[in-house]
Amino acid sequence: MNVKKALIFAFFTAFLILGTLSMQRAMPEPKEDRIYIEIKAYSPYLVEKRIGGLTIVDKRYDKKEKPNASDLYHRLDELEKLWGREFLRVEGNEVLITNEKGELVGKVLIENQKEREFLKNFFGI
Repeated sequence: MNVKKALIFAFFTAFLILGTLSMQRAMPEPKEDRIYIEIKAYSPYLVEKRIGGLTIVDKRYDKKEKPNASDLYHRLDELEKLWGREFLRVEGNEVLITNEKGELVGKVLIENQKEREFLKNFFGI
């Protein structure tokens, strides 16, 4: 009887560990909330809920991507990083947001050093 209990306990423990590891891998990168939310308003990417799951939509070209549920937020981060490198610029204490024509469409104030480091690490600017 002890062997059965040990096997059940081992199976339960392995299930918990594997579940925790897979959840950690599926989590997106941490972000500075205030500046990310303000920049996100200008981002051409949004997540759309459908019956078949979640879809990433590019508003500029009406292009849709359907990554796996575990890869959705990683892919969204990847797309936003590419967009940010092309359309975001830091000048002084402001982030300047441009469109495809190079026209300025918005400005976001950088309030502290953590936000500046986030911009450098996440968007590469």
